[in-house]
Amino acid sequence: MTLQPLIFYASLFILSALVLKAIKHSRRLPPSPWALPIVGHLHLLGPSLHHSFHKLSTRYGPLMSIRIGSVLGVVTSSPDVTKELLKTNDVTFAARNSSAAIECLTYNSSFAFAPNGPYWQFMKKLTTVELLGSRTLLQFLPIRTNELHELIRFLFEKSKSGGSVNITDELLKFTNNIISQMMLSIRCSGKGGQAEECRTLAREVTEIFGEFNISDVIWVFKSFDIQGFRRRFKDIHRRFDSLLENIITNREKLRKEKKESEEKVKDLLDILLDVLENQNSEIKLTRDHIKALFLDFLTAGTDTSSMTVEWALAELINHPMVLQKAQQEIDQVVGRNRLVQESDVPHLPYIQVIIKESFRIHPPIPLLNRRALEDCKIGNYIIPKGTLLFVNLWSMGRDPETWKNPLEFQPERFLSESNSEIDVRGLHYRLLPFGTGRRGCPGLSLAMQELPTTLAAMIQCFNFKVTSPDGVVDMSERPGLSSPRAQDLVCVPVARCAPSIVN
Repeated sequence: MTLQPLIFYASLFILSALVLKAIKHSRRLPPSPWALPIVGHLHLLGPSLHHSFHKLSTRYGPLMSIRIGSVLGVVTSSPDVTKELLKTNDVTFAARNSSAAIECLTYNSSFAFAPNGPYWQFMKKLTTVELLGSRTLLQFLPIRTNELHELIRFLFEKSKSGGSVNITDELLKFTNNIISQMMLSIRCSGKGGQAEECRTLAREVTEIFGEFNISDVIWVFKSFDIQGFRRRFKDIHRRFDSLLENIITNREKLRKEKKESEEKVKDLLDILLDVLENQNSEIKLTRDHIKALFLDFLTAGTDTSSMTVEWALAELINHPMVLQKAQQEIDQVVGRNRLVQESDVPHLPYIQVIIKESFRIHPPIPLLNRRALEDCKIGNYIIPKGTLLFVNLWSMGRDPETWKNPLEFQPERFLSESNSEIDVRGLHYRLLPFGTGRRGCPGLSLAMQELPTTLAAMIQCFNFKVTSPDGVVDMSERPGLSSPRAQDLVCVPVARCAPSIVN
C-alpha cells in the first residue's frame, strides 16, 4: 500500500472526528437560530440589542445561544436561569466583556471592566466604603439638597412665564452637578467650564460604548477601522485625558499649599490622591487608574440616574390618576409648605413603588453583560469559557409569566402581597436594575436616595403640560448602551404649590 492513500484516510479520519466533535459541542449549546458564515446572527440583530434578543427569545426560549460575528454569546430572559447563572455561578461570570473603545478610553485600567482580582477587590472596597458609604453619602447630603433646590427654583421661574423646559437636559445637568461635585468639587453651570466639558465627554463615551463596532466581533476586520471608531474614540480619549490631567495637576498644587489645619469633606479625587501618595497602600495606584475611575463614575452616575427620573415622570404624565395618587401621598406626609427631602422617602411607599415600576418597564441598562471565565453547565447545556452572557432585563420586565399585564404601568403591583417584598438590591431576580452579586452597581445606595426624592419634589411642586398636540408623551426608545427615550421630554411646568425654598 502506498503512502498517499494512508495520508488520505488519516486526514479523512481526523476531519471526521473534528466535525463530530463540533456537532456534539454545538448540540450542548442552548437553542439557536441558523447562523451565517463569518457574520453569525448579525443579520437578525437591530440597533437595539435588547429588542432583537426579546424577539428571538419568544421563539428559541428563555436561554438561547447567539453568534455575534466571531463571538459566541448566550442570552437569558428568565429570572430562574439568571439566578442560576449570576448567583450559583457568580464566580464563573464575574468578568465583563471589553472592546477596543473600552480599553482605550479607560486606559485599560477600568474598575468597572477589570477582572475579579486584587485591583478590582481593592477598588470595590474603596468606592463602596470611602466614596459611597453611608458616612460619605451623609456628608454629601447638602450638595444633593442644594442641587435639588436649584432645579425646583429654575422650574418655578419657567412656570411664571409659561415657558417650556427641556426636562431631559435639566435632569442631566442636575445629576451631573451632583456627581461632579462628589468627584471633583466642580459644578456644571450650563455655560461652559470643566464640569460642562465632563458632561459632554461622558455623553460621547456612553454613546460610543453602546454603538456596534464590526472590528470587535468579526476577527478578519480586527485590524481595520472600517467605521471610523478608532479615530473617534482616540479623539475622545485625547480630550478627556487633557481635561483630567489639568484637574489633577491643579488639585495636587492646592494640596501642597493647603494648611494641615484646614478641613473639608474629601471628594473622590482627594481620596484617590491620598491612596496614590500612600507608600504603604496594598495596591499601588497610578494616574491612569484615577482617570479610569472618573470615567467609570461619570458614565455610570449621570445618564442612568437622570434617565430613570425622566422615564418615571413621563409615565406619570401619561397616567394622571397615578400622578394624582402620588401627589396626595406627598401632601399628606410632607404638606405643601416645605420641599420633600430624603428623610421623607421611607414614609412615601407609593413614590417608592413608582420608582420600582419604572425600573421594571424601563431598566436604565437593559442588558446585563458578563463573560464566562470557565466552562459552565446549565441544565443540559454547556456554556464554554469565554462566552458572553446577556441578561435581558428589558425582556424580563415584559414577561407575562413573571408579571401580570406586563406592558401596563401599574405601580400598585408592588403593593400586592406577592410582590411587596421585591426590592432592587439584587436579591430578587425578577428586578435587577443595579445588577446582582459581586458585579452589582456600587452606586445603588446613592441612587435610591436621590431618585425618589427628585421625582417626589418635582411632582409635589408641579404638574407638567406636554407640548405635543395630543398631550401624550411619546414612550419610544433610542438605541444605545442604556435605554434613553427617543425624544427629549419637553414640558411646561405648572406650579401646584410653592414651598419655602422659592419664597
